[in-house]
Amino acid sequence: MPTSKNFSPQQLSALTALGLSLPISIGIYVFKPVWWIALLSFIVIFLFAYGLMVYTLQTFIYRKIKLIYKFIYQTKASKREEFYYKNILPQKSIDEVRQDVETWAEQRKEEIELLQRNEVFRKEFLQNLSHELKTPIFAIQGYVDTLLNGALEKPEVNTKFLQSTSRNIDRLVSLVDDLDAISKLESGEQLLLKDNFIVQDLLKEVYETLSFKADEKQIKCIIKKGCEQPLTVFADKEKIRQVFINLVDNAIKYGKQSGTIEASFYKVDGAKVLIEISDDGSGISEEHLPRIFERFYRTDLARSRKVGGSGLGLAICKHIIEAHEETIHVRSKIDVGSTFGFTLQSKKD
Repeated sequence: MPTSKNFSPQQLSALTALGLSLPISIGIYVFKPVWWIALLSFIVIFLFAYGLMVYTLQTFIYRKIKLIYKFIYQTKASKREEFYYKNILPQKSIDEVRQDVETWAEQRKEEIELLQRNEVFRKEFLQNLSHELKTPIFAIQGYVDTLLNGALEKPEVNTKFLQSTSRNIDRLVSLVDDLDAISKLESGEQLLLKDNFIVQDLLKEVYETLSFKADEKQIKCIIKKGCEQPLTVFADKEKIRQVFINLVDNAIKYGKQSGTIEASFYKVDGAKVLIEISDDGSGISEEHLPRIFERFYRTDLARSRKVGGSGLGLAICKHIIEAHEETIHVRSKIDVGSTFGFTLQSKKD
């Protein structure tokens, strides 16, 4: 039984007609107690009132509701929609229509909030990109101006300035390469060349590549005891190499002097391999963790500028892992260290 809030137009019209015809028929019977006259009056008044109410609701009220629906869906009515307007919509109660409108309003609200968040992100991205580009460009400009103003003739100075200029150019090239890599990953232009390979062997190669950086800070790069058993994964080897390079390089940059970087490997449910890279550095405060994989996001601006890098390393890691349809995560504690983990598909036969 529908409640008073959920009457259909036909039910509402019938109740209204009944409310009008019944007292009038009773009044006629009181003044002229002939039962068939009272009954005929009841039937005629009921049918007239019912027809008038249905016509009024469908012609006027639902015409307005139809306009609301057209506005909501912003479409030119097709034959299917015309059928909906004529046959289904009139069967809906006003309360159901209100719920539809509220649902639409809630969806629009969520879309607006998403657009607002994207706009904030866009502004932050442009500001960070501008800063990342200006820093090496201004440095190069300063070195070149100094050389042109006479330092070029001084051997003890010009070599130093040219080396500094070269380093800043390398930084610019690295930034552009990283932006290009992210753009291709996001657009799907960069295809994955998946194959089976032993993941521990790949990490050892990365350790060897970055050994000179680790040696400068006397950092040991190891594989956790018990995780040496070779595990084969099915992934794009060169893309995963880039992930390892970015994670290990970060661990070296922000790790403590004479610290340790430890990698661990675990088989999960037989179908996945969990890989974790841990360090015993300064750690990341909890407030920064949700945004750590954003482009150019830095937890300590002064320190990040000092150690270098494009600020895109973790963002690239995230995009590469997500391109493999896997996930990457981080857990960290101040003065204890950080652990970055991700999963890969196990060996494919």
